[in-house]
Amino acid sequence: MKILQVIPFFSPRFGGSVSVLYNLSKELVKRNHEVTIITTDFGLDRQYANSMRANGVIVIPLRCIANIDFFLYTPPLKYWLKNNLKEYDIIHLHNFRSYQNVMVHKYATKCGIPIIMQAHGSVLPFFEKRIQKKLYDYIWGSKILTDSSKCLAVSKVERDQYLTMGSPENKIEIIPNGINVEDYEILPERGNFRKKYGIASDEKIILYLGRLHKSKGIDFLINSFFSLLDQYPNAKFVIAGPDEGFLDVLMNQIKKLKINEKILVTGHLYKNEKIEAFVDADVLIYPGRIEIFGLVPFEAIMCGTPVIVADGCGCGEVIREAQCGYLVHYGDIYGLNKTILKVIENPESTKKMVDSGKLYIQENLAWDDVVKQVERLYENLRNSIDYSCYSS
Repeated sequence: MKILQVIPFFSPRFGGSVSVLYNLSKELVKRNHEVTIITTDFGLDRQYANSMRANGVIVIPLRCIANIDFFLYTPPLKYWLKNNLKEYDIIHLHNFRSYQNVMVHKYATKCGIPIIMQAHGSVLPFFEKRIQKKLYDYIWGSKILTDSSKCLAVSKVERDQYLTMGSPENKIEIIPNGINVEDYEILPERGNFRKKYGIASDEKIILYLGRLHKSKGIDFLINSFFSLLDQYPNAKFVIAGPDEGFLDVLMNQIKKLKINEKILVTGHLYKNEKIEAFVDADVLIYPGRIEIFGLVPFEAIMCGTPVIVADGCGCGEVIREAQCGYLVHYGDIYGLNKTILKVIENPESTKKMVDSGKLYIQENLAWDDVVKQVERLYENLRNSIDYSCYSS
């Protein structure tokens, strides 16, 4: 098949949707499909794009003329679509509200080419820019959802978000995100992360790793850690990840609580640095309020690290099913502290959970299995829809 992937930006610093697209495209090419990624040059990571090309994926970054609150105006896209869109069997849109989706939807519906919408948790108009998001939905978004052949969700949590936005349930397909299990076959030695950041061997590391955004529940986690210090003073809270406008709020919170010396903020950790942090951590906590999936807990499990996640998030569904971690209610400081102590003080039972999680991930979340599910979805759409094109 000739598959067109569409995303407004192409750099790992823009979050998980780019990483998912990178791995999905690479795996599809291994299965002899022709994959093209249409994106923009806004914040383009050229090394990342070249790595994609080295794996056989065509990457086309078109010139972004203006960035209007991440609505990346890209006039050359119109001409590219007119000249090239008819060649493709399937169109896969990544992220929900973008200029790219507006234009691709316009031409794809004229040609009758099946569209798959994968919002990556962005379909509901919550948090910032609610007015702009609702305006987008009124003009374009609702029509894009209506005309999409399928809406791809990674969990029941995201399925419910699509339903809230009016997508029919029979249009929603649940396929989880994949994980590169081979990345965790050989792990770095314990102690590398501690040595780099001057953390003593007898200090217990409580780790948060992810974007620093108000939706992630890090403020709740800091309050919980502050309370935990009364019971377990020999602990260090590590906050790792790129700032998305919330770091100043967190630093003010830390300053008011007077726990600066007990908290380490590392910034974004890349590749092996991230794995070193997982390996040295005594527990990873993923407390996001609205999290459709989240690969971080599963990456931690593959590094042998126990996890605690919010019970209302998408990855919580898998943690519960596989019985490979602990669940807490968002905002329950007492419950979280009790669970942290349980993890620290019961290493044997915790290890059994982690081992169970590794097996579950290898059997259910490896990219090789996930890409087969996506491939079947593509093939079913291609075989069931008449998409004979006509000139626009």
